[in-house]
This record gives sequence, C-alpha cells and structure tokens, in this order.
Amino acid sequence: MEKQDPKISAAGCCSACAHEHEHEHEHQGEWLDVATLAIGALMLATGLLLGDRLPESQRWLLYGVPYLICGYPVLLGAWESLRRGRFFDEFTLMGGATLAAIGLGELAEALGVVIFYQVGEMFQERAAGRSRNSIKSLLATKPTVANVVRGDALTPTAPEDVTTGMRVLVKPGEKIPVDGLVVTGDSRVDTSPITGEPVPVRARQGTQVFGGTVNIDGTLIVEASGPFADSSIARVMEMVENAIAHKSPTERFISKFASVYTPAMFGVAFLTAVVPPLFAGASWHDWIYRALVVLMISCPCALVISIPLGYFGGIGAASKLGILVKGGNVLDAANEIAVVAFDKTGTLTRGVFQVTDVRPEPGVSEDELRRAASIAEAFSNHPVARSIQKEFGTLTSVEAESREIAGKGVVAAYEGTEYAAGNLALMNDLMKNSMQDSMQDSMQDQNPVDGRSQLEGTVVYVARGARFLGRITVSDVLKADAIKAVSRLRERGVGSYMLTGDREEGSAWVAQKLNLDGYRSGLLPDMKVTALTELAGTAKTAFVGDGVNDAPLLASSHIGVAMGGLGSEVAIEVADAVVLNDAPSRVVDLLDIAKRTRRIVRENVGMALAAKGVFMVLGIVGIAGLWEAIFADVGVALLAIINAARVGRA
Repeated sequence: MEKQDPKISAAGCCSACAHEHEHEHEHQGEWLDVATLAIGALMLATGLLLGDRLPESQRWLLYGVPYLICGYPVLLGAWESLRRGRFFDEFTLMGGATLAAIGLGELAEALGVVIFYQVGEMFQERAAGRSRNSIKSLLATKPTVANVVRGDALTPTAPEDVTTGMRVLVKPGEKIPVDGLVVTGDSRVDTSPITGEPVPVRARQGTQVFGGTVNIDGTLIVEASGPFADSSIARVMEMVENAIAHKSPTERFISKFASVYTPAMFGVAFLTAVVPPLFAGASWHDWIYRALVVLMISCPCALVISIPLGYFGGIGAASKLGILVKGGNVLDAANEIAVVAFDKTGTLTRGVFQVTDVRPEPGVSEDELRRAASIAEAFSNHPVARSIQKEFGTLTSVEAESREIAGKGVVAAYEGTEYAAGNLALMNDLMKNSMQDSMQDSMQDQNPVDGRSQLEGTVVYVARGARFLGRITVSDVLKADAIKAVSRLRERGVGSYMLTGDREEGSAWVAQKLNLDGYRSGLLPDMKVTALTELAGTAKTAFVGDGVNDAPLLASSHIGVAMGGLGSEVAIEVADAVVLNDAPSRVVDLLDIAKRTRRIVRENVGMALAAKGVFMVLGIVGIAGLWEAIFADVGVALLAIINAARVGRA
C-alpha cells in the first residue's frame, strides 16, 4: 500500500538530519575559534619572548596578522556600531582602544586585548550554549516525517509541509507529527514528552492529539489542524527559543546604565589624555597611554556579558527542573510574589480517579462488595469503571453480558446473576424504590456527574440481584507533592489559596487537607479574577492553572504558571512559565531560582563596578598599564561568567 516519493523522502531525511548537522557545525565552529585563539596566543608569546631581538617588520608581522584574525569580529562590530550611529558601546570602545595602542606602537598589548576579549566571548558562548541545550533537550520531540494519506497510498512529507485537513497515518511507536483530530483508530498516546506524565491517554475517533506525542499500540489516522509549526509543542519551543529576548528590568537598567556610563568613560579618558599635557606640560605619549588604560578598564564587558548570562542561567536552571520560563522579566517578577493561588483539578489534584473508600452494608463483607463491583464494571470504559478494574481486578471471561444505562451506570449478567454499579437512580430503578429508607443518607450526597455521584469523589453504589451491597468512593486524589508545595510556600512567608469551579464539598476537603490560607469554589473564569483580588488585596500574585478556563487569571496575575498537561495549549500560550511535569512544588522551585538569580546578578554588578573603580584609579596615577587593564577587564568578565554559571548548575 505504501508508496515512497524519493524527492519528499530526501526532504524528510534532511529534516531528520538537520539537528545533527547543526550540532556538528557548532562543534566545528568552536574548534576553529579555539585553534585561531591558540595560534594568536602562541604568536603573542613568541613575540614577547624574542622581544627587541626581532626586526621591526617581523614584529609587525608577528603581532599584526593574529591581531587582524582574532580582532576581526571586534573591528567589524565597531564598524557596524559606527555605521548605525552607536558611537559608544563595547565594540567601539574595544576597537578604538586597540587601534590607538597600535598607533602608540604597543602592538603586543593590542593583540593581547583582542585575544583575552575573545577568550571571554568564547566562555560566554559555551556557558550560554549549555543553557540553551538544557532547554532544547526538554523539547527534543520534533517529529521528522508525516505519512500523508492520499487515496490508497502514503506519501512521506515533512511535518512543516502538512496543511489543514490533510490526513496523516501514525503507526504504533511513531511520533504524531501534527496537532489534529483522530478520524479512525483506537490507541493509547504517550504524552510524557510534553506533559511529563507517564500515564498514557486514550485516543479514538474525535479525540484531539498533539504533535510530538507518541502513538503506543494502535494505528491512527489524524486529520491535521495545521503544520507542525502551528502545533502546541512548536509554540512552546518557539517560546523557549525566544526567552532570552524578553529583557528583565535589571537587564534594562544595565542597558540604560551602559548608555550613560560608556560615553562618560570616553570623557574621562579624553580628559586624562589632554589635560595634563596641556596644563602641566606632561608627556603626550604617557597620558594618552593612561587614557587607553582608562578606556580598557571602563569597558562594560563584565556587565554586558554576565548580566544577561545570569538570567539565561536562571532560565536554564529552571528548564532542568522541567520549568519553561519565557524570559528574565519573569524571574525578576517572581522575586516580588507574596501570594500563590492554585486551580484545583489537574493542578493540586491528579485529575485521575482512584478508589479511596470501600464501605459495605451491614452483613456484607468487603471482599463480597469488591467482587460484585469488579464483575459489574468489567466491560465498561468509563473512567470510574477503569479505576475500579485497576483496584479490584476484572473478569477474563467473555461469558458476561454488560449494558450501559446512560446517565445511571452499568448492569452485567454473569453466571445467572445480575450485578449493577452506578448512582442511586440506577439502584432505585432496579429495586423498585425498595432501598429508599436504607439509603436516605446516601441520597443527600448525590450530584450526578457523567451518570455518577460526587462528594469527596465519585460514589458508586453496587448491588447483586435485588440486594444492595454497599458503596465505593472513587476520588480525584491529591498530587503527591501538593502538601509539600504549600508547606514550602508557608516557610517562605508566601500565602497559598485555591480558586476553583468545583463544588464546595470537594473544594473544602482539598483546602483542609493542604492547610491552605483560603479558597473559593464554584467560580466561573471571570469570577476567579475578582476572587483573587479579594483574597490577595494589593499583594503581588502568581496563579497556577492548567485549563482554558484559567487563561484570564494566568494573563492578569503578576506571574501566570501553566501546568503543561494536554488540553492546556491556551494556558501555555498566555502563561509566563510552564511546568512540564505538572508538579505544584515546581512553582516553589521557580521562586527559589528567581531569588538565587537576582542575588548572583547583583553580585556580578557590584564586583564589576568595584574592580573597575580600583583599577581605573591605578591607571590614572600610572600604576596600572594596559596589561593590568586587560587582565582586570577580562578577568572580571570571566569571574562574572563563572559566577553566573552557578545559577545554571543549581
């Protein structure tokens, strides 16, 4: 049946190999840079060792060639800055200082400046590259080919070329290449590549599936809602790739500071160069040299390099924990959070059913109730039934006959006996209202949900023949670390609240179990915004949710954190951060990373300014020369880079 198009297959192959080739080219570029700097350093060392024994022409050749090779990026950057009217930045400062040094005959020092500057740049790139790779590794889920169904043939197509309405066949074990709806087939889908949840999700006709997830055990035909570029995971990938472009307030401060600081330093250097020779008869050569030292010391490399790198390190540290942060501004804002509000279902609770209570009637054993429930629910696909099957086991015999009763439950006939499981309406229908007296208390708890009832969970009533056997409670249980998350917030002096659309009883139970500071239940999406304002007052707030109905709060709160489960693409789009593994405690980790990031960034700023101030004074009084300036500037930049890398390693 399958027909291969060589042309398109080649494109698919190229798509599959693109990531590998990209890494290969990056490594080749790194080795070329290292080799260039090593040759430049070797020629510099040779020139310094031979000193005055070299003729002038050979000294120019020995220093000039590596200067042009190693300093080309700096000179090119300076030219571009001047062409665009940016007269005061790190490139013009660095390029101008080295050219002036050459004009004074200080060839070795000019070469040393560009070599050490490029070494600093290389360390910066390697550190930033590690952060980028840690983020990309979380999202390395891009499928390489889509098998488009055309008539009775399959045409391998690049996922980027799939258009809306195309039908794509996905075999067991393959990645689903695009977002779309299942047209035919029945399978389980591993959504862990984008949600972190290990439990597969059922996919059949009408189910929405997402690109980058894995089809497990059945063949599916999916009608695409668009190309991979429009898929949920692609939008998240784009969000992360652009994260560093979102500058934080501290970064913006540094940019503004540099715009004033750099021309001011040019002014100080100019005055250093001209005032003593003009008014004190000092040597022009000596004071121009000191002015170059001032320029070299004042270069804001340590600030320009380490501040964004500090925030990028914070973003990378968060990504290692499965937290995708949209930008450094989110880390800055996280330092101001005083209240965290959570949605309930899917955020504090798992969103899956589990048997939490088995209560047999007097005279009925628990084993008897369990067996009856397992028989009644044996062939039902209802989520409640599946939780009972998982807990109590199920029949392997095909002799039982089962029928679903819409809105009420299920009835099964096995070995001549009828077993029933469902809500009170089903029980009364089967038993001709004979149970109303004995079940009066149970009826107070009834609140039909998909034909079942719910209090702290879904209540399933079980009968065998005309005898009522008891009730089983199936609950949406708390996530394993929800209690820990609230406790950690309290330790940090951060308030915790819950805002949910669920009914009061279940919400009160969750709030009590977690020891929350407060909660509101029965809320519509627009009501949640008002409720959070009433609860938190003027405090800076973070909201954590997972669904479309949480979008208004995610967008309006100081920080919105989305749980990255399926069905939450709108939440992911509007949120400031995304928790891939749906663990509430990751929100506390985000606050801790933000605090650590700000501390390290401030350390870098203080360290850079202090070092520059000391060496600038030493340069003006003639104690420090260009070599000291080089080591001071590049050394402080390297120390700042190393310090910033601590964020990413944490």
